[in-house]
Amino acid sequence: MAGLGLTVQQKLQAKLTPSQLMVIRMLELPTMELQQRITEELQVNPALEEGPDPEAREQETPESDGEDEMLYDDLEESYRMDEENRREYDAADDDYEPILYGGGNGESENDYSSRELPYGGDGLIDYLKSQVYLTRMTKPQRHIAKWVLGNIDDDGYLRRTTEQLVDDLAFQEGLQVSDEEMADIVGQIKQFDPPGIAAATLQECLLTQLRQKEQTPPVMLAQRVLTRAFKAFSKRNYDQVLQRLHITEDAFREAVAEIMRLNQSPTNAFASTDMDSRRTMIIPDFEVRMHDGQLRINLLTDDLPEIHINADYPRMLQDMREQRKNAADKEKAREAVEFIRTNIQQASTFIDAIRQRNETLLMTMTAIVEKQKAFFMEGDEALIQSLVLQDVADMIQMDASTVSRACNNKYVRTDYGVYPLKFFFSEVRMPNEQGEVSTRAIKQQLRELVDEEDKTAPLSDDQLVEQLAVCGYTVARRTVAKYREQLNIPVARLRREI
Repeated sequence: MAGLGLTVQQKLQAKLTPSQLMVIRMLELPTMELQQRITEELQVNPALEEGPDPEAREQETPESDGEDEMLYDDLEESYRMDEENRREYDAADDDYEPILYGGGNGESENDYSSRELPYGGDGLIDYLKSQVYLTRMTKPQRHIAKWVLGNIDDDGYLRRTTEQLVDDLAFQEGLQVSDEEMADIVGQIKQFDPPGIAAATLQECLLTQLRQKEQTPPVMLAQRVLTRAFKAFSKRNYDQVLQRLHITEDAFREAVAEIMRLNQSPTNAFASTDMDSRRTMIIPDFEVRMHDGQLRINLLTDDLPEIHINADYPRMLQDMREQRKNAADKEKAREAVEFIRTNIQQASTFIDAIRQRNETLLMTMTAIVEKQKAFFMEGDEALIQSLVLQDVADMIQMDASTVSRACNNKYVRTDYGVYPLKFFFSEVRMPNEQGEVSTRAIKQQLRELVDEEDKTAPLSDDQLVEQLAVCGYTVARRTVAKYREQLNIPVARLRREI
């Protein structure tokens, strides 16, 4: 039997210092969250004081306007950074994985130019619950109805069957109800506003909306189409629909027009009437504007509180150290000195982390502007160049994970709208006649070709390949099919209109 023994082993292991962790956390914060973080630190650290630093104010030049500002032509100067700080960043980033942007999910096709983005909430559910009291339900049934409303998904559908709802209600609420009573409650909910709410399928949702409209001939024909030929209609096999229902093409066109006016998602109707009260403003972290023919880059810091170390604390620390020598209770004197020293050190680390954050953000934004200068000058998304995190990292001589943090959840205000920084990155590069081009440019060209095509004879994937080649983009048919799917563009057969 082998005996137990002790062995000594040397092992190198990188650990992050508190100051390194602070720098990383500050870099990840957008402006609004940084403002909250500064407020919290002011409340817990008495050595930190809000307001302009008196010593720094004496050295401030008259041209200072409270914003970190940089001209594009000053790019080379902006890349200079203290070597010790750079090593500190890179060492801190060794334990983190970079966040990669772009490619593969069509995310870059979102409308990033909007200054306001809607946010979710319980407004619709509250609106539906208010309608429960307008029914003839009993008090126990109203309680069940409110519970059922909690099962409606974000699109306004109730995809749970009656049996599943009965079982879930018994398990979650301990309430017993028959299938018939549950079906009656759900049936009453389906009559709520907006029309089509709580439908189980798209077909049911559309039919519910049609039944609540004035029953004109086109509306009644639209109901026939969705009832008797929904599968063929959804696949745009219009010839099959015409043959099955024995209707004319003109009558069918009027029925299709009625169907196209319906909401596929019942929540859309609610959102369109209450959007103003459910919007939130994006706070940009940067501003890039044209000024005297040059691009001017600003790091927007006007909303951030100015902070500095309270001048009384260093003097207090020095006095406490002198008094400690003659203090009767040296332990309490030592604790007092340690308390003051710790607060001063933490305040200094906090201020320095914010400074390094701002320097890194400004360098990163300046590098992005250099690579995407054509877009910032003209605002044409087709001018977006291929760019990955490592490209910016090489320009500013930092780690790619540092660039990832600098770009995450950050926005820039331009002459053409507000964009997230990740908008300017693309993961994949494709060759063309002039060199390399980002996949975003190819996707945009693909979308334009589809938008401009003859809808009675839409372009096939092979034809799209040929059209892209004419535009200078050489791509394979499977690549076109992949990009088309990422852009949610159906195949040619489903894009055909009568």
